[in-house]
Amino acid sequence: MSPKELQYIEDALGHEQFLTTQCQQAAQQLTDPELKSCVNQLLTKHRELFNRFFQLV
Repeated sequence: MSPKELQYIEDALGHEQFLTTQCQQAAQQLTDPELKSCVNQLLTKHRELFNRFFQLV
């Protein structure tokens, strides 16, 4: 893997980590069960994406 490709993956990991944190915070603050469920689904998806990117390193 080239240094440029590694940098792209590191950037993607950072973005997914940020989005995971944002989803966690939003889910904690939401009171509407439907919205909370939607955000929790997004949280799960961003965790999965983070793990997939991490496996590339």
